[in-house]
Amino acid sequence: MRSVRWMGLLALYVGAQAVGLVLADPFRSAGLSSTSNPSSITAPVAIIALIVLAPLAILYIARKQGGLAALRQLILVGIAGALYVTLYATFSILPLPSYLPPPYAAENVVAPAIVLAGAASATLYLALLTEPQWWVVDLTGFLAAGALIAILGISFAILPAFILLVALLVYDAIAVYWTKHMVSLADAVTDMKLPILLVMPDSAGYDYTHAATLKEVRAQPAEERSALFMGLGDVVIPGTLVASAFVWLPTHPLVLGLGANLWVALGALVGSLLGYGFLMTLVLRGNPQAGLPLLNGGALLGYAVLYVLLFHSVTLGLTGGI
Repeated sequence: MRSVRWMGLLALYVGAQAVGLVLADPFRSAGLSSTSNPSSITAPVAIIALIVLAPLAILYIARKQGGLAALRQLILVGIAGALYVTLYATFSILPLPSYLPPPYAAENVVAPAIVLAGAASATLYLALLTEPQWWVVDLTGFLAAGALIAILGISFAILPAFILLVALLVYDAIAVYWTKHMVSLADAVTDMKLPILLVMPDSAGYDYTHAATLKEVRAQPAEERSALFMGLGDVVIPGTLVASAFVWLPTHPLVLGLGANLWVALGALVGSLLGYGFLMTLVLRGNPQAGLPLLNGGALLGYAVLYVLLFHSVTLGLTGGI
């Protein structure tokens, strides 16, 4: 069953990258970029600062009486709002017919994207609020990861994406192996049952609402643990380079009918998967592992190899976007 767990996480990982690639161009057309100048080397500074400071704020609030419950509510509302925006943009891509509700003379047009996005985000919010089972957490995390990959990919050209991946690679290693506050954060997030961690159990009947804490899980032998966990950032951050390569690199030359931008993006994905494989061998030994050093490192290496092969240049496209 151990293979089922890591294969399940692998499916979520690859699926989220695929969703990010599909949504990247439509999101760019919809103006969902989080920066006004994607080629600026300072573009990822705000994201890096948020990722560094948010865990510290969460841990601080979690130590206060009642802080964990209040923080959970705040994060759930934020997740629901973000899901509505991204799901609306996603459903807007689909050729869904609008309709005129009564009274028809008023000519009020209802866009199905609004209804679908509102219903989906509200349903997931209520499910997370009342019965946050592992599959609800994973579904929400999967949708959020795919959308975030697309948004970050269109927000950062190649050089800023490189800066983001390298900076967070270093930070994750420090936060897990040195200060270890990222391990404490994982404990807090598991207690709150939020889609900031992806969960892959041994069986579909796994009850995440009454599951052991990560601290208790780590005390168990690796072969006895009932679930594996992966941080959402471990999916999103390497995926940023995948989407960025697809959006910002030239299409030509074509190889087997596919653009060079897609090939390099797939190279980054394959590289991160090699890092994922090595990461899983370490995780299954039982100790907490920093994911981004291996995942980001693999993505950067895979990108570099395919870029050099296809564009015959060692600049790696770091001089800016198209």
